[in-house]
Amino acid sequence: MVEHWSPKPGVGSSSLSSRAVNFSNMNIKGYFQESYTELVHKVTWPTWTELQNSAVLVMVASLIFALIVAGMDAAFSKIMEFIYSLLY
Repeated sequence: MVEHWSPKPGVGSSSLSSRAVNFSNMNIKGYFQESYTELVHKVTWPTWTELQNSAVLVMVASLIFALIVAGMDAAFSKIMEFIYSLLY
């Protein structure tokens, strides 16, 4: 196994075994304190503009996907109607 070094000093390893050791020694209060510290100080939250742009992108992609599925459904329906008209 290859060990990867973090580019930031003080940042822990990303391996599950190192986190499991730290977690087993931590009580529930310490767990919530660490979680809060990570969410407040270490997580990079998107700006309001980035969030809006991402939401618009997801909505447009969902609409395109829905139209493709609707088109495939309509085509399959017509194909099946044609096949059934030949058989019955």
